[in-house]
Amino acid sequence: MLSLLKKLQLRFPPILLLLSLLSAFPPLATDMYLPALPSLQEQWHTSFGTVNLTLVAFFLGYCFFLLIYGPLSDYFGRRPPLLVGIAIFVAASLFCAFSDGVVLMIIGRFLQGTGASSASAIVFAISKDRFAGTMRQKIFVQIGAIVAAAPLLAPVLGGWLLKYMSWRWIFLIQSMLAIVAFVGVWRMQESLPEKSSLGLNVVFHRYVSLLYTRGFVRLLFIFTLTCIPLFAFIGGSADIYMHVFGFSAQRYGYFFGLNASALLLAPALFNKIVKRIGAKNIITLSMSGMVISSFLMIFSWLPEPWRLTFPMFCFTFCFGLSRPVGNNLILEEVEEHAGAASSLMVFFYFMTGSLSMRFLANEWQDKVQMLGLLGGLSAGLALLLWFFIGKRMTRKVAEQQVAQ
Repeated sequence: MLSLLKKLQLRFPPILLLLSLLSAFPPLATDMYLPALPSLQEQWHTSFGTVNLTLVAFFLGYCFFLLIYGPLSDYFGRRPPLLVGIAIFVAASLFCAFSDGVVLMIIGRFLQGTGASSASAIVFAISKDRFAGTMRQKIFVQIGAIVAAAPLLAPVLGGWLLKYMSWRWIFLIQSMLAIVAFVGVWRMQESLPEKSSLGLNVVFHRYVSLLYTRGFVRLLFIFTLTCIPLFAFIGGSADIYMHVFGFSAQRYGYFFGLNASALLLAPALFNKIVKRIGAKNIITLSMSGMVISSFLMIFSWLPEPWRLTFPMFCFTFCFGLSRPVGNNLILEEVEEHAGAASSLMVFFYFMTGSLSMRFLANEWQDKVQMLGLLGGLSAGLALLLWFFIGKRMTRKVAEQQVAQ
């Protein structure tokens, strides 16, 4: 028994589990809540577009405060701003749990996003502090595999809570998990070896300098494009499955979890695939898969709900396959100030994603086809741009392969 525990501890060290829990804040705060959207729409006698604003509000707060926590973590260290952010998340989750209207929920969700952003911004910086090169890429893969369980299980749990208890328990459980993370960060050693001695105004100017870092901006733009269809699906999936397909909250949770399982499968197969075809080729392959999956939604002959479920599963798998290499390549363009760089990276991911979440709230005649069209355009453009700069990235990717 003790030997088994030691093996598990070596395989999943406490710092890895803590980073994974922190990284899971956004999917937990979003995916566990998704099954409740139609219920809240009926309870508060409003439109789905209005209730959808509670999703958008979360990510707006999340995105803007990403730009704050990153520089703060460079200046004060990783732990202090992370502890403050988790405390805000706990308080906001309790506020949401006791909200009695859509306006209060929008406010609570915005505050919840401001707290959750501390975790996402600083997790990448802690990873860069503690690990380097291909080892950091492997850590990203392991974190991705563990975090993938959050969107896999969260909507199922949310559906069961709706059936047997209340939507308010969704936020109560989120606050409990955040308290566990707070204790873990409180006991964690500071990972930043040397804090920045510059004033915060100088630190914020680093964002401007990062925007002039050509390789960083190019790669960030390319990988941000692939986020658009996935976030559009997240924002409109409850409406499609429950209103268009007529699913219950529990059945919707199962199908959303099935799609999320692609994010669990992709990291599990990543190391085997990258050894065979290389990091550069895995990006080309995954982006091509996103384009093909999108066209399947436009021209699919499959019956409902599979004409959405199967292509979206393939798209999500390809997205998850490209993420470890993509994040690593983006951060490799930055020599220092990982906190600011990681914040800006995740900011563009989620700001673009939050705006695209409104896409399927429109009254399209065929929302599945429109999602496919959106995916084909965004992933197709990303693939075209990747081919355009691929030769420039060949040397760097080859060096990573040799290191592996």
